[in-house]
Amino acid sequence: MGIFDSININASALTAEKTRIDIISKNMANANTTRATGGMPYKRQLVVYEENKKDSFSTYLDKFTNKFSGSGVIISEIIEDNTPYKFKYEPGHPDADENGYVMLPNVEIVSEMVDMIDAQRAYEANITAMNGTKSMLMKALEIGRR
Repeated sequence: MGIFDSININASALTAEKTRIDIISKNMANANTTRATGGMPYKRQLVVYEENKKDSFSTYLDKFTNKFSGSGVIISEIIEDNTPYKFKYEPGHPDADENGYVMLPNVEIVSEMVDMIDAQRAYEANITAMNGTKSMLMKALEIGRR
């Protein structure tokens, strides 16, 4: 394991959490969008994480020498949530059906806020871990000065 591997791992997590926050923000912004692509209401999006698997010879060797070979996280895909749309009785709405119901996105603002708080905490935790690594590296440099 290299000296900067832990910083790179945390950096990958920061990038992933930032993307997650962006998707949550997009969901919240479109919570009332009744006409998205294809003429249907907006569908909530979700981020799918995956371990970043580096396919290198050294990673392969690390598996057999019991060395740590972590390489962070990546976003493998962004998927649409298939929960059903919500219906609201609003006969004057331009998108209302013949019965007066409007089909609304499957976005729940409260759920999105909880996800946003979770993503922020994960982001902060990775910054704290990165700062801890930076502090250890600085202490190691101070040892060399004496």
